[in-house]
Amino acid sequence: MNEILIRTQQLTKRYGNINVVDKLNLEVKSGEIYGFLGPNGAGKTTTIRMLCGLLDASEGEAYICGYNIAREAALAKGMMAYVPDQPKIYGKLTAREFLQLVAALYRMPKEAAQERAAQLMAMFGLAERADELLEGYSHGMRQKVVLAAALIHQPRVILLDEPTVGLDPASARLLKDVLQEMARQGAAVFLSTHILEIAERMCHRVGILKEGKLIAQGSPAELRQMVGHGDESLEDIFLELTGGHETAELIRSLEEGNNQ
Repeated sequence: MNEILIRTQQLTKRYGNINVVDKLNLEVKSGEIYGFLGPNGAGKTTTIRMLCGLLDASEGEAYICGYNIAREAALAKGMMAYVPDQPKIYGKLTAREFLQLVAALYRMPKEAAQERAAQLMAMFGLAERADELLEGYSHGMRQKVVLAAALIHQPRVILLDEPTVGLDPASARLLKDVLQEMARQGAAVFLSTHILEIAERMCHRVGILKEGKLIAQGSPAELRQMVGHGDESLEDIFLELTGGHETAELIRSLEEGNNQ
């Protein structure tokens, strides 16, 4: 039986009288890629920031590999990696230096860190520019450096917020392959994305968040059964469950009218 590596219990984040995340209960197991979907403002990024300890929960609890993120933060964070939607890096460092810095923060042995960094830079196509300053990198290349840094200590839990932003199709495919391999090796991958095609092709299960509440979760096939349409795409299911179907139909009708 696969071990539960991510778990939340009644996880809530409140700003004033508004619950941005409302009593969230979910579990993600070892070897699973879990897609976290929802409209803008649904609470996806807030949830991920609570899971990685950047935000304190108003109520409830979150666990990473069995460690409570609030009470056992150092132990929990040592087991995870977090890639935000707008990552920050040190522009005056080279890619090699940045990876070595991150490895040192995780107390990796120097030789092992150097070997792992070389593997990751080769994998992400960064080897030829490994000793150039990051301030000269494009957004997509910086994103690949951040992804490499996230994977350097071989975390058991990987949290990604819109990880394909700024990546070209080849790099996005590479990321997909890397995450699937990490899952095969026993990691739990938790990612938010607006690209539903990615979620449908890559994720074992997805959860759909609306106004801070988890309104549905399961495999794409299970979600199709839930809405009673066996041939719908995940995009159609998402729009139906989040109330976006009417908007999509209006846009299609306007496009058809313009083409006449």
